[in-house]
Amino acid sequence: MTNKSLQLKKELIEAMEECHGIVSDACLSVGVSRVTYYKYYKEDEEFKASIDEIEGTVLDFVEGELFKKIKSGDTACIIFYLKTKGKARGYVERTEVAGVEGMPIINLVKGK
Repeated sequence: MTNKSLQLKKELIEAMEECHGIVSDACLSVGVSRVTYYKYYKEDEEFKASIDEIEGTVLDFVEGELFKKIKSGDTACIIFYLKTKGKARGYVERTEVAGVEGMPIINLVKGK
């Protein structure tokens, strides 16, 4: 791996932190293409681990902000949370039907 590649990876990691995990913004600030970013992400386990950590931190931050809104009584945020995390308790807009262990249901009736 060249020194240039190592430097670009370091800059991308720093840019991802500054850009809150938004790949397009980070690539733009460093001056590399998204193709290069995803190549590094796919081929370099250390780079991938650093990016995954940043994305986890961003998600933690956003979840914290969501909970602040929920605590303040924001109805839309409460509904959003229940629709995404409360599915097992029936907070869904639609019912998902699946076969055993999530497998597709096979319709044995001809023509239907």
